[in-house]
Amino acid sequence: SKHRIVIPCLGHFKEEYEKVSKLYMNNKIRTTKYTLLNFIPRNLFEQFHRVANLYFLFLVVLNWVPLVEAFQKEITMLPLIVVLTIIAVKDGLEDYSKYKMDKQINNLLTKVYSR
Repeated sequence: SKHRIVIPCLGHFKEEYEKVSKLYMNNKIRTTKYTLLNFIPRNLFEQFHRVANLYFLFLVVLNWVPLVEAFQKEITMLPLIVVLTIIAVKDGLEDYSKYKMDKQINNLLTKVYSR
């Protein structure tokens, strides 16, 4: 199997390094953007930074005003919901593949060089 080689150059700072390293949890690599708890709010926040999604949201809100209502309220929301869902699924799958790669890298055997 593949190995990572870590070469610490501690020298006379070994005691200080051991004190400081106890403060940190671990050195795992994490490249994912989302967690299970923040996926929906963070994804919606990022999607509504796109001008096109804001435009469709504006149309949905405008259609709820009785004087300006052009279509049924549900029909106006349909394109926005479809686009948001497709992009959320794509982002979720990409983030999950990053999670799997991170897990694979973090589980590699590591050799530590020590004099």
